[in-house]
Amino acid sequence: MASVEIALKVQFYDLDPMQIVWHGNYPRYFEQARVELMESIGYSFREMEASGYFWPIVDMRIKYVRPLRFGQPIAVSAAIVDYENRLRIDYRIRDRDSGEVLTKATTIQVAVLAATGELCLESPPALTERLRGRS
Repeated sequence: MASVEIALKVQFYDLDPMQIVWHGNYPRYFEQARVELMESIGYSFREMEASGYFWPIVDMRIKYVRPLRFGQPIAVSAAIVDYENRLRIDYRIRDRDSGEVLTKATTIQVAVLAATGELCLESPPALTERLRGRS
């Protein structure tokens, strides 16, 4: 379907008192990859807004496999795995040197009409038309 991978380096300000990345910082890494992913299909946040839909995250699941440490070079991938009735994106954080998977995650987003706040039971053409040719 559609996927991207971005390169990051763990920064000092993301660490907790145990000198590993604080668990609450991981969603920010996923967000950076998700932004790149959506831009790669031509449906950035500005394009979402212009199409008349909001896409709130309604579910996020994270599996912390190994801790991330200061200065560690990481790769964060994001891949769309479902888009018909919801937008499901799977994420992986890997060590860039070894390739070891350090974290796995999934987010689920749903389309909401911006004008009314009404939940859409199917993903709108603004998204599906961009992805159908990639399946």
